[in-house]
Amino acid sequence: MSTAAVVSSLGLGLAAQDAAAACRGNWAEGTAYNVGDGVSYNGGKYSALVSHTACVGCGWNPVAAPSLWKTGGDCGTTTPPPTDPPPPTGSGIAAILSESTFNAMFPGRNGFYTYSALVAAANTFPGFATTGDTTARKREVAAFLANIAHETGGLVYIEEINKSVMCDTSWGPPGCGCAAGKMYYGRGPIQLSWNGNYCAAGNALGVDLKNDPDRVARDATIAWRTGLWFWMTQAGAGSRPAHDSIVNGYGFGQTIMSINGALECYGRNPAQVQSRVNNYLNFTGKLGVSPGSNTGC
Repeated sequence: MSTAAVVSSLGLGLAAQDAAAACRGNWAEGTAYNVGDGVSYNGGKYSALVSHTACVGCGWNPVAAPSLWKTGGDCGTTTPPPTDPPPPTGSGIAAILSESTFNAMFPGRNGFYTYSALVAAANTFPGFATTGDTTARKREVAAFLANIAHETGGLVYIEEINKSVMCDTSWGPPGCGCAAGKMYYGRGPIQLSWNGNYCAAGNALGVDLKNDPDRVARDATIAWRTGLWFWMTQAGAGSRPAHDSIVNGYGFGQTIMSINGALECYGRNPAQVQSRVNNYLNFTGKLGVSPGSNTGC
């Protein structure tokens, strides 16, 4: 073997050893790293720009401290690559939305809002997520979830932050007053508000929400059912219920009109409208369907 070949061989061997030594696997808080050390973090690859000796900077992950790390490197990840979520199974909403996709839509949701309670509630409204072709059904699920994501901060809030009595007996079903000591502020995924809506929803669902409005914040299935009741049956400030608007091709914007059009549409609060639209575009993407036209109101 020639001298050049020997040198080349030794060089390759040393390079391989250095690369192996520099690969430190998944980044771990409290670990000291040297310049050039490679780590994996949240599926990405990073290399240390400075030595984290004596644990200086050990608590800063590669995303939080770009001055300490650069992207790239040859260090593989010990975390398995993400796999496609399993396809949804079942009927109704379960045929459109899998639990894994639901979890991906709401990564920080409150544990109160369970997927099983959503499916159970949706099954009490046979037309929801079953009307029209697959495109229409996917758009309806995305539109419903997009609006409630906005109403609840990503399914974080069960109750309205700024609570008040919200009693007005000038409208609502006959005989629908306000129970003593009860408050009718927003609760549930669509933030059901006002005594008139609590009474009407309770009458439709067969539960006494006039005297026990707090049930919407205690019972996840009832909470989801109140949101679906409004979605399926109430026109609000719109010309028709949100369900009818989305499945009949009027566009996502008309669902906003039904839910809060009096305060948000026609330029009254474009930032709030855009928040809902952004949710809708995100969720239609996750469900693999085009959003359609007329997304704004």
